[in-house]
Amino acid sequence: MIDNAPLRTFVHKGLTIEGYSRAAVQSYWRIPELKLGFDLGAQPWGFMATSTWFISHTHLDHIAALPVYVARRRMMKMEPPTIYLPETAIEPIEKLLRAVSRLDRGRLPCTLLPAVPGEEIELSREHVVTVSNTYHTLPSVGYVVWDRRRKLKQEFHGLPSDTIRTIRLSGIDVTQEVRVPLVAYLGDSTPEGLDACPAMFEAMILITELTFVAHSHRKEKIHKFGHMHLDDLLARREQFQNEVVIATHFSTRYTDERIRRILAKRIPDMLDGRLQAWL
Repeated sequence: MIDNAPLRTFVHKGLTIEGYSRAAVQSYWRIPELKLGFDLGAQPWGFMATSTWFISHTHLDHIAALPVYVARRRMMKMEPPTIYLPETAIEPIEKLLRAVSRLDRGRLPCTLLPAVPGEEIELSREHVVTVSNTYHTLPSVGYVVWDRRRKLKQEFHGLPSDTIRTIRLSGIDVTQEVRVPLVAYLGDSTPEGLDACPAMFEAMILITELTFVAHSHRKEKIHKFGHMHLDDLLARREQFQNEVVIATHFSTRYTDERIRRILAKRIPDMLDGRLQAWL
């Protein structure tokens, strides 16, 4: 496998999280079992097989590799990918792709679709993605991937199977949809991006920006530029029901060692072992 971009991997209950993120450098994530990814600030070669992507916003450290990714899939004779992104970004991205196409002298076939807060995106019979508002310096959105199944309604539990079959054949729906949030993704945002979407706190795995951690960086100023501070995470400690919280997108002002040192001092239990600093 060609190693062209840094990559970390973590597996939890059958889901593999692959990615890397550093503020102003590059952000990209993939969950191969769900056949989707988030953001394309760079594109590890192995990510090329994933054909569905969800873009949080259009700062270059989150989309710089989008044209490259599309071109590589065309070169490898793969089907055009489907890319969801904030609605206001579609026209500028179309213009960007046309310009790159002229420079590269090659087609960049892909489907660009709007990710509208409050709407749902069908992935498959088992999975759906919901879109929520986030709060950055330009239009941005967050995503939650849900597992959904049809399960027997509570009032029919315990009944013989023949009875349930008779009820179903009479035209009564004996099942109901049950959803479980699997993965939530918060790109660049103030903490209001979490607050606006309760499922962010409930998803089995949460990937969230945590750009600033030092006391010397005042959170009021940080919020003005659309980012989060460690103080914001600590203030919401009791709300995180997630089994795994991946904190990422740390500022390049900090060394990895300084980030680890601050986290060890401010949150030594790492949310009861659920918090991972993705460095």
